[in-house]
Amino acid sequence: MRGLDYHVRLWGDAAAPKLFMVHGWMDVSASFQFLVDALTKDWCVIAPDWRGYGLTRGPATDAYWFADYIADLDFIVRHYSPQEPIDLIGHSLGGNIASHYAGVRPERVRKLVLLEGFGMRGGKPEQAPERYRRYMDELAQAPQLKPYADFAGLERRLLRNNPRLSAEKAHFLARHWGTEKDGGVVLLADPAHKVVNGTLYRVDEAEACWAAVVAPVLAVVARHSEMLSKWIDEPEYRRRLAFFRKVRAEVIEDAGHMMHHDQPERLALMVEAFLAEAD
Repeated sequence: MRGLDYHVRLWGDAAAPKLFMVHGWMDVSASFQFLVDALTKDWCVIAPDWRGYGLTRGPATDAYWFADYIADLDFIVRHYSPQEPIDLIGHSLGGNIASHYAGVRPERVRKLVLLEGFGMRGGKPEQAPERYRRYMDELAQAPQLKPYADFAGLERRLLRNNPRLSAEKAHFLARHWGTEKDGGVVLLADPAHKVVNGTLYRVDEAEACWAAVVAPVLAVVARHSEMLSKWIDEPEYRRRLAFFRKVRAEVIEDAGHMMHHDQPERLALMVEAFLAEAD
């Protein structure tokens, strides 16, 4: 697909209703395993590893561009559901991709679930020279991924980052997020993903895509996430939600940004109830 051998993880019976899930930055499709396990209905879950993540090898490039993810999703949807509109879940970066796609191809999305995928802080034109300069400087530095001595070291890092994560889940994630390299373990990701985007986040362009979405939208944030403090604030979040024609906002309690790890049962209940509602 588009010159890449795309890895797509499938759960369930191929004849069951299709549910697409797309992961976030520095993540992999296997990250949805706990959410899939918590689903109570029969689904055919379709979850790709984005280009340069997990088991999808990246192209010969030193940087990645947002539009490529949207195009990749279009090819994936056309392959697995050439006719029927889809139910689509996106987390973080995946949510931002999914929300753009649903506006660009509104006829292809039946229901849209956004898990903290509402974009970044908007850039200002006067910031462009510094952003391009930073982009070129980082390209010249050849980014590297942090190495760990072994999978146990990666597990410890995951547990430090997320105190709600169980040891069992950390063990599972470490062996799907990581890979052995040069006697140690690194994340299954192209280091080029660490290079800053060469262009600023253009909120006005995102708003135009959101306004074109016709599917009902479930927007979910986690009570203890940094999304509404580090990336955007509460008023800006509410302002962005207003661009969607049919949107419901929900909060997952006792969860951080990786809500599908922290509270998969609560999230599954919320998602399946939304998907079951009449259009």
